[in-house]
Amino acid sequence: MNQRPVYITEEGYATLETKLQQLKQVRRKEVAARLHEALEEGDLIENAELEDARREQSFVEGQIQTIEHQLHHAVLIKNTAPKDIVTVGCRVTIEEDGTTIPEIYHLVGSAEADPKQGKISNESPLGKALLNKRIGDKAIVAAPDGDLVFNILSIA
Repeated sequence: MNQRPVYITEEGYATLETKLQQLKQVRRKEVAARLHEALEEGDLIENAELEDARREQSFVEGQIQTIEHQLHHAVLIKNTAPKDIVTVGCRVTIEEDGTTIPEIYHLVGSAEADPKQGKISNESPLGKALLNKRIGDKAIVAAPDGDLVFNILSIA
C-alpha cells in the first residue's frame, strides 16, 4: 500500500476508529456465521451463498486493511494556521463566477472526504485549487467544458 501520509481531522480519526472496531467486532462475526451456514448447506460446487459469503468476507477484510493503513499513516490536521489563507482543515466559502450562490466547504484529507457533507479532499481538483489562496483570490479548476473560476469569500 501507499506510504503517503493520510491527512485527517481528529473527528475523522475517531470516526475511522469506530468504523474499524465495528468491522472487526461485528461484521467479521456476521460474515463468519454466514460462511459457516453456507458450508453446512453441503454441495460446495454450486453453492451461491458460500460464494457470496466469501466475497463479502473479502470485502470486509479489505475495508479493515484500508482503515488500518489510514490510521497507521494518519497525520492529524490541526488548523492553527492564520485564517487568511486556505489550508487543510479550514472551512472556506466560495462563489462560482456568474452565480450568487455561496458554497461552504471543509477542506479535509482524502480519507474523510464526503462531498455530500461539504467535506472535500485537499487532493481533489477544487481542493488543490483552493489551497494557499486568500480572501478575494480566484481559484481556477480545469473542467472538460472549460475552466471554472471560484472567488474566495471567507476562510474559517
